[in-house]
Formats: sequence, structure tokens, C-alpha cells
Amino acid sequence: MRDPSPFSSGMWPLQAAFEYSVDAWQRYVLTLDVLRERGNQYLEHSRSGKPPVLAFEYDVVMDARDLPKPANYALVRIRPDAGQPASDPKKRPFVVIDPRAGHGPGIGGFKMDSEIGIALQQGHPCYFVMFYPDPVPGQTIECVCAAEIAFMRKVNELHPDADNKPLVIGNCQGGWALIMLASLAPQEVGPLLLAGSPVSYWAGVEGRNPMRYSGGLLGGTWMASLAGDMGHGKFDGAMLVNNFEGLNPSNTLWGKLYNLYSKVDTERDRFLEFERWWGGHFLMNKEEMEWITRNLFVGNRLSAGKVESFDGKHRVDIRNIRTPIVVFASWGDNITPPQQALNWIPDTYASVEEICLDEQTIVYCLHEKIGHLGIFVSAGVARRETSELVSALDLIETLPPGLYEALITDTQPDMPGLAYVKGRYLIEFAERTTDDILALDDGRKDEQAFEVVDRVSQVNQHLYDTFASPVVKAMSNETAAHALRIMNPARMERWAFSNLNPWMYGVQALAAKVREERKPAAPDNPFTRAEHEMSGRIEKALDDVRDSRDATAERMFKTIYESPWLAAAVGLDSATLGRRQVPKPETWEQEELRRLKRQAVDSQFEQGSLLDGWARMLLYARKEDKIVDERPYNLVRELIGALAPERRPTPAALKAAIKRQAFILALDEPRAVAGLPALVPQMQQRRDAMQALRQITSVRGKASAYQEERLGQLSTLFSLDAPRRPRRVA
Repeated sequence: MRDPSPFSSGMWPLQAAFEYSVDAWQRYVLTLDVLRERGNQYLEHSRSGKPPVLAFEYDVVMDARDLPKPANYALVRIRPDAGQPASDPKKRPFVVIDPRAGHGPGIGGFKMDSEIGIALQQGHPCYFVMFYPDPVPGQTIECVCAAEIAFMRKVNELHPDADNKPLVIGNCQGGWALIMLASLAPQEVGPLLLAGSPVSYWAGVEGRNPMRYSGGLLGGTWMASLAGDMGHGKFDGAMLVNNFEGLNPSNTLWGKLYNLYSKVDTERDRFLEFERWWGGHFLMNKEEMEWITRNLFVGNRLSAGKVESFDGKHRVDIRNIRTPIVVFASWGDNITPPQQALNWIPDTYASVEEICLDEQTIVYCLHEKIGHLGIFVSAGVARRETSELVSALDLIETLPPGLYEALITDTQPDMPGLAYVKGRYLIEFAERTTDDILALDDGRKDEQAFEVVDRVSQVNQHLYDTFASPVVKAMSNETAAHALRIMNPARMERWAFSNLNPWMYGVQALAAKVREERKPAAPDNPFTRAEHEMSGRIEKALDDVRDSRDATAERMFKTIYESPWLAAAVGLDSATLGRRQVPKPETWEQEELRRLKRQAVDSQFEQGSLLDGWARMLLYARKEDKIVDERPYNLVRELIGALAPERRPTPAALKAAIKRQAFILALDEPRAVAGLPALVPQMQQRRDAMQALRQITSVRGKASAYQEERLGQLSTLFSLDAPRRPRRVA
């Protein structure tokens, strides 16, 4: 029950007011001093060339500015800290690609509990793709892609004896760059991890994802071209930061600073650490930003397979990727909602059967509430989702082709097979279908309006390029462009509170005196409680303004772009709209591919190695829920490790056998089962295989009736149900 009086704690009103006023004044001075430090940190970071905000030392391995198609990128190798194990050159290398979305590089490793920290702790060689503040003259997205392909080749050259191809992590906008890299050079990469990466830019839920309407309300891509022309050929990344901050005004205008003010005694270091990255703004060439807006933000061409090289000789086709793709997204992410992270799957594959036919494995993991930045900077996410997905890479590569959802749960003391769980969490992979992905959305009819946006954008872009761009370019110069960048609010709020401002001269000395005489108010001070309540009301009011703004923007967008008159005016009609979201009919090429694969494996139903037979038995006896977890896999590895060296299959052979037998079972399960006696011909081999199979099926608990039935079928098939004849004694 709420206290009837704010002074029920027993504190006299005048005493409480005096204590609070001293505390509030001191916090005000200390907050000003932290903002002064932030400004000085910003200036120092700029003077030093804005190096990556990594928490680790590194060495430059390759500088893309020296390549035939130069770009302002570099490949660096991370050095393990003193408390971390030395990197094992034979272990799978890890490569992290950070987003070039306004900020500088380093978010994937600016603290110990991060993607890079997890990799180093497990002894993996770790590389980081960084970039410099200014683009190379003439640099394009194609130059960047060529540089990243060269980086991957270099990593593979440095680790010729590694047991697996590199894991490559693409954070946020680094995800689409990774997809392009893996599509154009699939032989250079291992598994891909797309963390908070938008790939299907039109997707989202009505009333919840307002950022996707921005391009349409601005009239398309011409605004990015205008910004590039005003920047004298360069696009200021701080403008992207302005857009991000505008999504949540309650945090930008109040919550972030109030959190510092209310906890200034303990919040300083964390605030400055994050602001060092958040305030490091980088530039792009105008041509780069135009490509991104036309092909991704507005055009959404990547998931449609319509991205081509400038010469038209190469097309980025996601189906070219030959290694598992892992997608990590969050329901709390308002920048890359799960629909934008996942809808490329039904865009690319009409069904799971197509995914299997392409011999692809796709895994997705959904967090319940973490925000966009938390995907990269949260220590909890790093220790749970990132660590578990990284640790399960071998299992992911062994999964039969298909679509899976990764489920991570806490272990319990009475959990069956607990000895075969590594760490605190259990990771499971549940089979899913493309319908499960589509069910995360509220339908895709709303995406038809974005097709109209794309067409309108092309018209507006042509008008701008023809009539306005020459005028703006003629008026632009580097001095004016520099002045515009300096006056951007994202920069001005930093340098204005630095030592460049003479009004801040006395703050440092005053703050030092305050720290000596610091007298924080008691937590139960009624005025402190009133302050917290008032702050909550201010945030609530700003949230209401945001919600009203977003709802108005969505209504405006729908009124404009769902109008049949506008669609007709730009040459679109009901027969044209929505064709991208309709499942593609099966082509003769796909049917021919299926026929050739059937023909290739036709002889393998009754032929193969003992490993093939055992893998087929294992897949046939899976639980009916089709959930795969680490316990059976770790037990299988233990059983294989106990074999004599000459009988022990390699991990690569096991993965290949699992994928091969999964395809055979999917083609014709009765024939595949009938062919098992030919693959496991000897009676002792059959007994050993069945014994191992029963052990594996029980590691998750008692075998289900479904499994028992299948195990019985295998026993009958192998003639193991008949009583054994007594051996004759000579």
C-alpha cells in the first residue's frame, strides 16, 4: 500500500528539502563535469583518427587502401589478453564485421563480454574488419565487397591447417555485407552469424515498426543524394545517428541524461565508455549511400535476388551460400525487428523442401526483449545466446539440411543427460517451416505499398539528378560541408560541453570540490522519490508524443502509398503489386535439379559405408518432435572418440554422412530403411549399432513410443529379435 504522506519516513520536511537540494546541486555539477569529459573524449578521439573502440589490442594484417579497388577498410588480428588462452592456429578462425552505419567500428568487441571476447576465451584466432573515418575517393560498395572477399582469402591463407572454415559474424548493417560476401565467394567462408541484421527491409508489423516508413515519407532516395551533394560528395554518418535517436525521443531527450544525473556517482565510466563509440561519426561517399538506399532501404533488392555488380556480370544470390546461416534477432529490437531479419527466408525459398534441396541449413534464434544495441553490447546476451550459438557450431554444421529455431534454456539438476550438456544452458534446435517464419508477421500485403514507394523513388531520383543535383553541387564546397557536419546536433552536443567552451572552465575545479564534500540524499528522501516519479511522467509524456507521431506517420504513409491512384500513376496495378511475396512456382530447373539428385543417390540406397548405415539409423530413430539438442550429439562424439583410431570417422565425414542420409530418407524412406541391412551386413555390427542407438535415444530421457516402435522395426529388420543360437562346442 502506498504511503499516505511523502514524509512518512520520519524525516522533517525542512531537513529533507535541505538534504535533497544539496544532493541535487552536487549531482548537477558532477553531471556537467561528465558531459565535459564526454566532449573532451570526443575531441581527443577525433584528433587521434577515431580508432576502433575495441577493448583489445590488435595488429593490422591487411589494408584495403592498398588493393586494386581501394576502400577505407582494414583486416586486423586481435591479440589475446594476458588472462586469456593463446589462440590455437588449428582452431576455426572467427571474423567479425561491424556495421558502417554512421558510427565507427568496435561495437562487436568494446568490452570483454562480447563476440570477440567469447571467441578469444575459447582459444579461437579472432579477426576484426574495421574501417577508417573517411572513404577513399571513388570508393563504392563494390570496392568494399571486393575488400572483404580479399580479407577472407587472407584469413584462410593464414590458417591452412584449421579444422574448419572461419565463422563470420555480421553485426547489423554488416549482415547484408556478409551475405553479399558469402554469395559471391561461398568457398571462402564457414558458418555465418547475422546478428540484428536487416535483410528484408519492407517487412514489419503494422503499428510497431515505424522506421520502415521513413523512406516513403521523404519521397524516396533523393534526400540521401541531396545530403551527399551538400556534403561535397560525402554523406555524414551523423545523420543516420540522428534517425536512430529520433526513434526513441524519451531516451534521447531525457532518459539517458537523467539516468546519468540520478546515478552520477556510479554511472560515469559506463556512460563514457558507450559514448566513445556512439559519438564517433564516420563518413561515406555519396555513391555508397545512394547504393545502400536504392538497393536496400527503399529498393529491398537483396532478398529478391536483384542486386547485381556494376558491370552486370555478377548477381548476388543468397542460394549460392553453401554454409549454415544463423540469424539472431530480438522482439525488443525496433531497428531490425524479427520480420526484417527473417523474411528473406520465404523470399528466397518457397518451402523447407527447397532449402533441403539446396542442401542449406538455416537456424534462427529470437530473444524476448533485448534492444538493438543490446544484441551487440549486452554482457548477458554475450554469455548466453552468443556463447551458446558459437559453442554449438559443430552441431549446427551436422544438422540435416532444413530450417530450425534455436531454443536456449537453463539446465536443471534433474535433467536427463545433464552430463552431456556443456555449460549452464541447454541449446536445442527445433525443425520449423517457412510458414512458421511468415506467422511471425501480420501478413505481407502491407509490403505492396513499398513497391509503390520504390517506383516513386525512382521518379523523384531522376528528377533530382536531372534538375536539382547540378545546382546543389555548384553551390557546395568543402568549407560549407565541414560547417554542416560540425553543427549537426549529434556533434554539437559534445563539443559544446567540452573545454572548447569557456563557460565550462570552472566546472572541473568545482566538480573536484563537490566530490570531496559529496553528500548524497538518503534513498527514501521524499524529494528524491518525487524526482523519480516526475522523471517517469516526463518519459511517459515523451513516449506518448512518439506514439502519436508514429501513428500519424503510418496513417500518412498508407493514405499516400496504398492509394490505387498513385500506383496507377507510376505504372503499377493490382496484377503487378505483391508478386514478390507470392511463392515462386517450381521451375523446370528446380525439377531437373531434383531429378539429377535423385539419380545421383539412386545407387546409394543399398550401397554405402558403415558410417552411412549408422547415420541413417540415427536419423530414422529420431524423436517425433524432430528436436535436436546437444546431448545426443555430445554422446555421439564420445562414442566415436572411444573407437580405435583406424575406425574413427572424422567430423567432416560424420557431417557429410548425416546430410547425405537425410536427403536419402527424405526421398524414399521405406526404400532407405529396407536398404539398411546391406549397409550394416555383419550381425555384430548390427548389435553394436543398435546398442549405441538405444543409448543415444535415451540420453534425453525415456524413449518415446514412437521411437520404441522404430527401434523395434530396426531390430526386426536386422533379425535381432530372433533368439541367438548357442555356440557349438567342439
